[in-house]
Amino acid sequence: MLTHKGTVTIETPRLILRKARMEDAEPMFRNWANDAEVTKFLTWPAHGSIEVSERVLASWVDCYQKDDYYQWMIVLKEINEPIGSIMASTVGRAKCAHIGYCIGRQWWHQGIMSETLKAVMDFLFDAVGYHRVEAMHDPNNPNSGAVMRKCGMQYEGTLRMADRNNQGICDVCYYSLLAEER
Repeated sequence: MLTHKGTVTIETPRLILRKARMEDAEPMFRNWANDAEVTKFLTWPAHGSIEVSERVLASWVDCYQKDDYYQWMIVLKEINEPIGSIMASTVGRAKCAHIGYCIGRQWWHQGIMSETLKAVMDFLFDAVGYHRVEAMHDPNNPNSGAVMRKCGMQYEGTLRMADRNNQGICDVCYYSLLAEER
């Protein structure tokens, strides 16, 4: 049985992972959501205006009343503003969480996403009770897979032409970590 906690604040040495707020619209738009390079392998297009970011944030904020809703803003302590986001959702009936994430280009290759993913996985395993955590990426985005491997996730395989992102229909590489493998 899962013990859902909702999106609680998680702190790491460099980051605060917290619920989104409406005042996050401007940094969200500026730091990552308007960048087509950031959203290249995602399923949502780059935001064309701050109003799009505001609508997305409003939908997230509305969902925080659900105790099984997990959507964090990644706040870099050094600048005290959001630089990306990470979410988790329950899939299937086997106590499995699926994670998706993105971060502004300025913060790529600094270990921030790995620090974020590790903290969220620890929370999902330890506090909520998930048995499996999984994530996936387009094989044309190998850096995302490197983040997953750095956090201990194991490569499970590539599903051919099994997903769609902003590049069109694509292959998808699956990774997972089981609670007992930690």
